[in-house]
This record gives sequence, C-alpha cells and structure tokens, in this order.
Amino acid sequence: MNKPYNVAVLVGSLRKASINRRLALALAELAPPSLKLEIIEIGDLPLYNEDIDAGTAPAAYDSFRANLKASDALLFITPEYNRSVPGALKNAVDVGSRPYGKSGFSGKPGAVLSASPGAVGGFGANHHLRQSLVFLDVPVLQQPEAYLGGAGSFFDEAGKLSDGIRPFLQKFIDAYALWVEQHVRS
Repeated sequence: MNKPYNVAVLVGSLRKASINRRLALALAELAPPSLKLEIIEIGDLPLYNEDIDAGTAPAAYDSFRANLKASDALLFITPEYNRSVPGALKNAVDVGSRPYGKSGFSGKPGAVLSASPGAVGGFGANHHLRQSLVFLDVPVLQQPEAYLGGAGSFFDEAGKLSDGIRPFLQKFIDAYALWVEQHVRS
C-alpha cells in the first residue's frame, strides 16, 4: 500500500472535550489505512489582519500554514454558532487562505461534518463553510451529507462512541477516503 494521505482536520470548537473534537478523534479511529487524520489546532491563531501578516507573519500563522501545505486533504468538523461557523474556524480559513495567491486550501479535497445537540445538526454552519470552500477551490464531498443532530447522545459517560452513530460515521469516512483518492492532485 502507498503512504496514507495526510488529512488536516480543523475542529470548529475550541473546547478540549467538545462533541466535535470527540467526533474528529472517533473518525481518526474509524478511518481506513489510506487516511492519516491529524487535528490542526486553530485556537492560538491571532485574528487575521493583513497589517500584521505583511512582512514577518506571526509564528502561529506560519505554523498553521505549513501544516495546511503539508496536508493532502482537508476535513472540517464544526458546531454551529448563531446559524454560522464559529469565529475561530472562520479565522482559520482566512489565515490559511492568505497571503493572496498562496492559499493552503487550494485544490485539496475536503469534507464538512457539522454536529450539534440541537435537531438541525449544524446545517447553517455546514453550508456557510461550504460557500467559503467553493471560493477557495476545495472540492467538497457531496454525499453523504453530514448534519448530525442530537450529538449529545453520541458518546457515553466514559467517552465511548455509541453504536447508533458508528455506522453513519463509518459510511462517511469511507466515502471521504474514496473522495480523497479520486481528487488529490499530484
């Protein structure tokens, strides 16, 4: 087998015990051998400001951009805040897409999974993020769609993934692996 594809995972929630972070870790365990998922932290990124990016960019920008550039593919896992993506995730998208013409996202296959304890499953966040990704030239997995409502029940008190959501997550990560294989640019 060839080397696995390196997948940069961006989690929209900054909480260490967030549902979305736990879903990212669960997907890493369910991923086929063709994928290596790694969470790229976004919480230490200063708010994007072209003035501070000119000349010598903040070290956090450089590190984040290097991680994006080293990846083969992208996976976004996010909650919904006020019918959109959390500010930290939008900031990461802005930082990673700059400087203009040197986006770390361009051409990399991606997928979006949104999860929320509410019934809508982060639909608004999922679609707002997809709008940005279209502009950034990220081909995004279309099916299966992943708006996961009732996410508070996905893990037991010990943090173990429930059997109710496991089949869907397996279907999602397997479809994503095929998507990555078909769309990674050499």
